[in-house]
This record gives sequence, C-alpha cells and structure tokens, in this order.
Amino acid sequence: MDSLDLKLPGYMVYCVIISCLGSFSNGWVIGSPNVPGDITHNCPNGAAKVASSAFPDCLPMNTGLWGFAVASFCVGGLVGSLFGGGIQTKFGRKKTIIFNNIGWIIGGLLIGVAVNPAMFIIGRVLCGLSCGLGSLSTPTYVGEISTVKARGTMGTCNQFAIVIGILLSSVIGLPLATVPLWRINYAIVAFPAVAQFFLMAGCVESPRYLISVNRLEEAKENLQRLRPGANIDKEFYGMIEGQLGTAAAKAAVGDVDLYDDKKDDMFMDMESNSAVVDEGMRAPMSMMDIFKDPLIRRIAITVICLHVIQQLIGMNAVMYYSTTIFNMTFDAKMSMYMAIVTTAVNFISTILSLILIDRMGRRPLLMIAEIGACIFSVLLIIGYVFNVGALLIVSVFGYVLSFAIGVGPIPWMMTSELTPVYASSAVGAIATAVNWAMNFLIGQCFPLIFAGIQGYSFAIFAAIALIAAVFTFFRVPETKGRRLEEIVRSFEK
Repeated sequence: MDSLDLKLPGYMVYCVIISCLGSFSNGWVIGSPNVPGDITHNCPNGAAKVASSAFPDCLPMNTGLWGFAVASFCVGGLVGSLFGGGIQTKFGRKKTIIFNNIGWIIGGLLIGVAVNPAMFIIGRVLCGLSCGLGSLSTPTYVGEISTVKARGTMGTCNQFAIVIGILLSSVIGLPLATVPLWRINYAIVAFPAVAQFFLMAGCVESPRYLISVNRLEEAKENLQRLRPGANIDKEFYGMIEGQLGTAAAKAAVGDVDLYDDKKDDMFMDMESNSAVVDEGMRAPMSMMDIFKDPLIRRIAITVICLHVIQQLIGMNAVMYYSTTIFNMTFDAKMSMYMAIVTTAVNFISTILSLILIDRMGRRPLLMIAEIGACIFSVLLIIGYVFNVGALLIVSVFGYVLSFAIGVGPIPWMMTSELTPVYASSAVGAIATAVNWAMNFLIGQCFPLIFAGIQGYSFAIFAAIALIAAVFTFFRVPETKGRRLEEIVRSFEK
C-alpha cells in the first residue's frame, strides 16, 4: 500500500496522542482557576495559617488583582509563542515539546506552594510560557507527521486535548475547592507534564523538519516508522521536492512515477511549477522575512486573520458571561454545575469536529461554525433584551457548540497546513503570539465593554462572526486531502 492511502497507522496515532499531552496541560492551566478560584483568593481565614502551619489558607487578592493573576498566563503565552519559532527551528519539534514541559512543572509546583500572590502570578506566567510555546510546537508537529487522509482528525486532537484539560480541571476542581486542597488543583498540571517529558522520547522527530535541516536518511527512517508496511517513496519524494527541489528529491529517492491511475490529481501541477520546486534548499525565514516574500506574506496574512478571528469572535467573552446568565435562572450552586455542563458541551462538540473534519473539510465546517456563532450571538442579545432566561442558556450552548466544531480547532490545524516548513516557525510564532495577545485583550476589555452596554456588547461579536464567514468564503482554501506542498503552491495562483 502507498503511504498516501494510509489513514490511521498505530505508531503515528501514538505520537500524536503523546504530543497532545501538552495540549491537555494547556487546557488544565486555562480551567484550573474556574471552580476553586474564590477559595484561592477569598477564603474565610484569609492569609492565616489555620489549615496548615506551613502555608496560608488562601492568597488574599482584590477582584482586579485576581483578574490579572488569572490572565497573567496569557502574558507568558505571548512571550513563549514569540520565541517559540526560533526555538523549534533550532532544536526541532520533538526536543521543543519535551523541554517545554519544564514551565508547567515548575509553574504548577510554585503555585501549589505559594505563600503570597506574587508566587501565584509567577507560577501562572511560567505555565503560560509553556502554553504559548506548546500552542505553536504541538500543532506543527502533529501536522507534519500526520497522513494526508487523517491530518484533519489528528489536528483536531490538539483542541480536543485542551478541552479535556478544561473539563477535567473543572470536575476535579469541585472536591478540591476547599482549604488547603485548592493547592493540589493547580499543581496537578505537573503530572501530565512529567509524563510527556519521558514518553515523548519514544516518538520520532518530524520527517519534514529533518528534511529542512538536510538529514534525509533519518527523515526517511522516521517516515517509514510513521507509515509501517507502506511504500513511502511518493510521499517522501514530495516532501523533499517541496523543500529542497526536484534534483534533491531524485537524488534521494530516484525516479518516482508520480502519475499513476489512482491519484494523478495530487501531482498534476508539479511540472508547471518546476521553477519553484527547483529553487533548492530554503533557509528558515525570520518573522521579518515572511512579510518580504509575496507568497509567504499571503499565507501569513491568512493564518494571522484566522487566529485573530478565533479570539475576537468572542468565545472567552461568552464563557465569562455564562456565569451571569446562569445566575439569572439558577442559584449560585446550580450555576457552578451549569458552568461545568457548558464545558461538557464544548467537549462533546469537539468530538463532533473530530468526526466531521476529514469528511466535510476545513472550509465548510469553519463557515458553518462562524455563521452559527453569528446567529447565537444575535439570540443572546434578544434573550438579554427581553429577559428570556431559557433563550439565553440555549444561546450559550449553541454558541459553544458552533465555536468548538470549527473556530476552535481549525486555525491551529491550518497554521501548519498552509505554511511551508521553511516559514512555518516564523508564521506560526507570529500567529500564535497574536492569538495570545487577542486572548489577553478580550479578557481585559470585555468586562469594561459589558459594564457599559451590557448584553448589546454581543452585537460586536455577531458582526465579527459575519465578517469572518465572508473572509473564509473568499480567502481560505480547502486543505482536506491535499499534500502540504500542494496547498502552498495554490497560493501562487
């Protein structure tokens, strides 16, 4: 069997799952303050050492400082993603993922033993550094090792692991929302990080990365391990040709008959683009270089816009507002359970995305998600204006479902699908940094906007979702079932 016909070889799936342990840690950091947050900074005994002689019962913080402490991991995420491109280019995807766990381990343990707000904030920033670097390196690694036919499903695993982390942190946070057990809730992130630190050693380095640094023999061995029992000549030839040129591909693989009766269409444009693929080995681009190259600039703008849309469409704001919505209909305790139900809806919807992504394709699923986000944002406004509690709750669930099936996972996936290896680190670094910056912006600005115009603030998100759907229709290419090199060449037209 040709490797281009493979879908889910076992070892490849194993490598994807292990690499996504970092995404789980990312989700845990995001969700860990949700349930035990109040007992963390506002417990009855304050900084007194009643439950333990070694640690204060909680870390007293006012609302403003607590908001900054929780959001401070976004600052770490911004820094980690900005420097992540250079790190994964120099050290490779595998080593970056392995050593990225240090931030989660140290940060989680630091929060667990915090005796003042400063230690808590520093721990959140350290965790954020790993979240930022992980949000770049994990999708890149997954995209580069996945088969063509399962790249969508594998790519969605990144978001799926984040959602699982958020959900479990909320569920486990319920019994831990007491003094002094809240400390354990924040320190738990160190366990999956330690597990990934050791288990990732059993995974291979990305063959595409190895080709980019001219380690062709090792790249071929790793690709064969990822595609056991399959003929990898065509796939390997295409990888080399896309990065090093036709001459290098022929020297490494020999003459390969790319035009067979099964899938001529995947290679039909190679000869017409021989001038491009014969340019030879390309040096890794810097963040400044990508805006000087017309082809990469077009790709970079598309990728960055997808990440801006993911945050500005308002998911974090909806999750923030959900507490207020549930308090309108339920008591405080039931509202806490409903917040967990919202996270469960996010989890189930992400499973739906796993099923649909390689069947429907990225572009139609993304448009459905954006249109759904627009509709449910409008319904949120109607529910708010007419004080219809049931409509508000349905709108929150519908919005979360819309976001999770497309807007959540697809930008991370398409970052690696749209970008050639020599530019992937730089483009990914900028896109991820912009994502974290927008995340922080929404977290800080939305409460102010909501305080001013209340539920009408969701008109902003409805408008952004509509603009996003138009942008996707005209500017985002379909990547389902297409080789990465073929996708890149489509931007030349």
